[in-house]
Amino acid sequence: MKNKLVSKLFVVAVPMTLVCGVLALFASAAPQSASYHSIPQKLPPPPRCSLKTIAGDYAYTIEGTLLFIPNAPPDLTLPIRGVSLAHYDGKGNKTQLDHVVVNGEAPGDEWTALSGSYTVNDDCTGWQEVFIQGGPSIRSHFIIAKGGREIREVIDANAVIAIGVRVE
Repeated sequence: MKNKLVSKLFVVAVPMTLVCGVLALFASAAPQSASYHSIPQKLPPPPRCSLKTIAGDYAYTIEGTLLFIPNAPPDLTLPIRGVSLAHYDGKGNKTQLDHVVVNGEAPGDEWTALSGSYTVNDDCTGWQEVFIQGGPSIRSHFIIAKGGREIREVIDANAVIAIGVRVE
């Protein structure tokens, strides 16, 4: 008796399940209502940056490999690690103090003072150049991130990166 009841349920349930499945497929393939598509999609506005976006102090971590070393053999590369405290004045001028360890050796001076200039584009990219007294200039390119709370930088002509975080 139980087997006949189960058999009758299957005879009714299986076709009903198939019909529901086919209807669900057609319903999901049907075009969406025009009102849904007429709602304008709001995209975030493109970032807008200026010299003032990064006005203030940033603590940098520096790391990578020096590939270009003036007056050194061309195949010489050296690991570099360091920290820097940079100040951007909001007008295109920059000063900083660096403590950089090259090839595991501490610098001759505990802190090296540098100064230079920077440029910021509307799209939050930019470049800067700082000068070491009695030495070469260092040029780099950067991207301003997190609304000006972070600067991600790569030093030109070397495999060195630096990440600066706003000092608060």
